[in-house]
Amino acid sequence: MNDITAINPKRILVCQLRQIGDVVLATASVYLLHKKYPQAEIHVYTEEKCAPVFDNNPAVKYVWSINKEELRNPFKALAFYRKVGKAGYDLVVDFQQLPRCRWMLFFCGAPVRLSFNPPWYNRFLYTNWPESIPGGYAAKYKAGVLSPLGIEWGDAKPQIFVSEKEREEARSCLASLGVKDDELLITLDPSHRRYTRRWPAEHYGKLISLLAEKRKDIKFFIIYGPGEKDVALKVKSVSTLESRCVMLEKAGSLRLMAALIERAVLHIGNCSAPRHFAVGVGTPSITIPGSSSSAWTFPSPDHIEVVPELECQPCSSESCSRGDLACLKDLSPEDVLAKVLEKI
Repeated sequence: MNDITAINPKRILVCQLRQIGDVVLATASVYLLHKKYPQAEIHVYTEEKCAPVFDNNPAVKYVWSINKEELRNPFKALAFYRKVGKAGYDLVVDFQQLPRCRWMLFFCGAPVRLSFNPPWYNRFLYTNWPESIPGGYAAKYKAGVLSPLGIEWGDAKPQIFVSEKEREEARSCLASLGVKDDELLITLDPSHRRYTRRWPAEHYGKLISLLAEKRKDIKFFIIYGPGEKDVALKVKSVSTLESRCVMLEKAGSLRLMAALIERAVLHIGNCSAPRHFAVGVGTPSITIPGSSSSAWTFPSPDHIEVVPELECQPCSSESCSRGDLACLKDLSPEDVLAKVLEKI
């Protein structure tokens, strides 16, 4: 492989298609690329549902937004991949090597195409890769892909840029739900698609009740996504002080969620995308990770996880070999309450 530390790209494409949390983590690498090459245009290649992550980001000039329904037509798909690939990039950074990335690269003539160490059958698509990447925080691991460029992570955080218009939307939203400007707000994210990473709704409800008894000046905003409203409603119903809990009638946008988390004094939730939004907007967070590893936690006292002391944790599994979900069920609301009170 050629030494690429001295390249001077004019147009860069960053490929991170999904999931939303992983896309948020990739914003740290976008920042590092912009810092290294401030004169370069940085474009992003991602799925439509993830594109709002880059709204207002001063480092990003353009976002190629993938509409998966439209790309079901193979002719439209190939035309789209060719259009992106032929857009005149000097440097492509691919964090995933997914099929839609590989198809685009098939048409791409960028002199530098960078990724993690690819399997033999993908190597013809890439010009450079690091031989190894140190472990640790997930955004640091992603940034390890940039090491052939001479770029080091250096504690770069994910970045979400909330506009004043979005802050006003959040204020109006909260006012409509009876939350005053001078009231403290805690956002809660009780949902997760994997049961091994979902703290019981009953525990969240009891935590709210315990907190509300300790602090009369706090209200709680329950976040949920498409198909997750039932979990949010259960949390609210379990709480003995439903009036202190607010939520939207329909799931809100990613941008509204970012503005609401920014407004909060603390974010509490499972190991899912909102915890990364909290890092991105500078709001302290407490995560109940379940089976997730600590690699998803930004290394700072502002962002902590609460776990029981179990030999099997973290297992990073999508099923519980013990069968009792002790890492979630045995973690009591009282255990989390102590950490929350320290934060606020």
